Amino acid sequence: MRAPRHHGRRPGALAALGAAALALSACAAPAGAGTVASGTPAGGTAATTASPTASPSGTTGLPADASPLSGRPGGAGKPVLVVKLDNTLNAQPHAGLTAADVVYVEEVEFGLTRLAAVFSSTLPRKVGPIRSARISDIDLLAQYGRPAFAYSGAQHRMRPVLAAASMYDVSGDKGPAGYFRDGSRPAPYDFFGVPAALLARAPKASPARDIGFTFATTAPPGGRRITGATVPYPSSQAAFVWNSKLQSWDVRLNRRPARAAEGGTQHASTVVIQYVRQHDSGYGDKFGGRTPKEETIGTGTGWVLRNGRAYPVRWARPDATRGTTFTGADGQPVPFAPGQIWVVLVNNATKAAIA
Repeated sequence: MRAPRHHGRRPGALAALGAAALALSACAAPAGAGTVASGTPAGGTAATTASPTASPSGTTGLPADASPLSGRPGGAGKPVLVVKLDNTLNAQPHAGLTAADVVYVEEVEFGLTRLAAVFSSTLPRKVGPIRSARISDIDLLAQYGRPAFAYSGAQHRMRPVLAAASMYDVSGDKGPAGYFRDGSRPAPYDFFGVPAALLARAPKASPARDIGFTFATTAPPGGRRITGATVPYPSSQAAFVWNSKLQSWDVRLNRRPARAAEGGTQHASTVVIQYVRQHDSGYGDKFGGRTPKEETIGTGTGWVLRNGRAYPVRWARPDATRGTTFTGADGQPVPFAPGQIWVVLVNNATKAAIA
């Protein structure tokens, strides 16, 4: 593999926070639908400006048209859509999430979490439940260039900040096209989108580009064998259990298997546990919840989990326009397994249980 060119708290009971979870955002109005092929599941040192080339630097064993976001074949050059999803028990089962190239887990008010799902290689027929944007999303999206961003609203004071961000706003606030209500689910967990229709609202959305990830079909040497990892939040939890039969990580959200509306459960080829500096963003809601800000620009430590092994890493991202690299003790990038990547952002005051 070529060297890169670049660059305790105890979870609370979710039941006690039902009203707070409902209050995290208001959803937008219903809209029409569209059609697209159904999605299918997959499986730091210095930095340089992310480029729109097909393959990320350091990648080995993948076809030339592999996505630089997930290593999936046929994903190069396709536009990027980021969708904000609910992550309480009421959100289960998630629709379309198995098709995402990258899934971020972010802490929000009251110690709950939300998901930011990045779609490019494959678009599912529908995705949801869609919820509101948060301040941490702005930095995350910037490394993708100017992607389309689908969400269901935002705190009033944050709207001008979103308007100035590097993305195409295809939220429900900007119009109903591409959205619909699922009558089988209660509000506010009934707001869904049609990815093809949402991307049609952003014809100039950036194509998938190198965001610092490297891939290899074979696991690198080192690391330690583990059975899984658990990441705690004050009122949420993300856990990943190695499934040797499927050669992927079984995803558990909020202490239960993460179910997929298409059938079965969610699986990750690679899990990144990224410790970040976290602080009060200055935003909050009318119920007294404070919105944390996760600092994804800078440096820190973490873990890369793949092939049943855990690799300690350092991450680096020098500015908003550049991607994030994950390197081992030798300064070389730790490559991800091709397939869906889960990046779990966690307060560096908290420690994941890895065993």
